[in-house]
Amino acid sequence: MYNDGSSEKLTKKGIAKYVVREAKTERPLNLQDAQSVVGKTLESITEALTQGQTVELRNFGVFDVVTRKARVGRNPKIPEITVQIPAKAKVRFRAGKVMKTGVNRLVDHKEPPTGA
Repeated sequence: MYNDGSSEKLTKKGIAKYVVREAKTERPLNLQDAQSVVGKTLESITEALTQGQTVELRNFGVFDVVTRKARVGRNPKIPEITVQIPAKAKVRFRAGKVMKTGVNRLVDHKEPPTGA
């Protein structure tokens, strides 16, 4: 669907090309307009997350920020020495039902491992 044969990863430009190709609008979209829309969409998601907001995109998934507590870490080779690991904020993504179903189909189509 998205893959134009150029690589195995989807980029912002690839998304914009897909939007141009698939958009059903009165006037044709050009690639520059689509790239601008994709870029601004991603910027708005980033801005919301940096302000601690949750971003919910129906039928796609939910982005939110979770905080990991500060903790004490140890080197297994020298357990006497401890290191303080600071608290950290991370972005979490939880895929929507449609995405989970589609991704799980990748496993269904693969051949079982051989051997042993």
